[in-house]
Amino acid sequence: MAASTRGITKSLLPAPKSRAAMAKRLSGATAAMTTATVAEMEERHPWFRDLDAEHRSWVGVVARAGIDGFVTWFADPDPQAVTTTDIFGAAPRALTRKITLSQTVELVRTTIDVVEEQIDEVAPRGDRPVLHAAIVGYSREVAFAAAEIYARAAELRGAWDARLEALVVDAVLRGETDETVLSRASTLGWRSSGGVVVVVGPAPESDAGPAVESVRRTASAAGLDMLGAVQGDRLVVVLGGAGLTEDGAGRSVVSRFVDCFGDGPVVVGPPVEHLMDAAASTREAFSGFRAAPAWPEAPRPVDASDLLPERALSGDGHARRALARDLYDPLVAAGGGLLDTLVTFLDQGLQVEAAARALFVHANTVRYRLRRIHEVTGYSPTDPRDGYALRLALTLGRLRR
Repeated sequence: MAASTRGITKSLLPAPKSRAAMAKRLSGATAAMTTATVAEMEERHPWFRDLDAEHRSWVGVVARAGIDGFVTWFADPDPQAVTTTDIFGAAPRALTRKITLSQTVELVRTTIDVVEEQIDEVAPRGDRPVLHAAIVGYSREVAFAAAEIYARAAELRGAWDARLEALVVDAVLRGETDETVLSRASTLGWRSSGGVVVVVGPAPESDAGPAVESVRRTASAAGLDMLGAVQGDRLVVVLGGAGLTEDGAGRSVVSRFVDCFGDGPVVVGPPVEHLMDAAASTREAFSGFRAAPAWPEAPRPVDASDLLPERALSGDGHARRALARDLYDPLVAAGGGLLDTLVTFLDQGLQVEAAARALFVHANTVRYRLRRIHEVTGYSPTDPRDGYALRLALTLGRLRR
């Protein structure tokens, strides 16, 4: 890697012969400078003391390569550029995962301080200003090179993480979540052991990367794990956290980042107990997403369970069985005329008095039975939307019987 030395121009440097003489005096002190740098790192920085012997040794190698590189550069008759490949190439790539960028900056700063002290000891007084100016310019380029190395490494890790996350989400959606997928998910930061919700919505028309990261920040602020990926024109989000098992909790969280999706319905699948069970939430979320256009007035986000009628009509067998099982069967089992009252009430246009006359009972009896129907099924016959679901459940229940 080469970088221009904007801070040091040729006009500010002495003649090549003088530079060679200065560099020769410094070259004899490079070993002492390296030793002093490592000792100073040990004294100044606790993180350096916490490193194992191997990584401390590699830090010393990098420091020695930097000092040698400065001497070589300064002695060059035509020092147009600083070459930093030999400095950071001296250590293994794993060192960048062990030492952060801020710690690398501390390493450069400490090395500069030590070299400047050594310059004052080994160089004649007249040479010191030039050497001090040269080391400042050189170290700046080294710092820029370090920042570029870490930036490139972060980009590579980010791209790899995005691909890995897409693979994990795809496996979860296809119901192929095994121990390998769980291990990969944990590598991406998934820690939740209970409460998983799958969310499906349109992908934003622009780059979806910022949208996924915005969802991740919101989920993290809510104390939830998150996996996300774009599949075609859909943005799929998997949320994990114990609080998601509560009724309506998933929809409440999704409402905080619903604007990250594109225009269109955003459907929240039902909570399941574990990531390995997420296929069930996925199935209902995708079914709801396909059927949602049939209910343009649906809230955004909407629970997949609120789209049971549309899902049943669009061919979802699970939704048809759920309507019959959870609405029709309980009414049959409850008895007390609830089923007949519901049928009559719906046939009479949701009119209590008309239903009472048709059933030959008092209107208050009809009102009581309607309340019981609500208690048994969770759906109120007096609500137009709930009445629609109950009517469909009656039909499906009769067909199944």
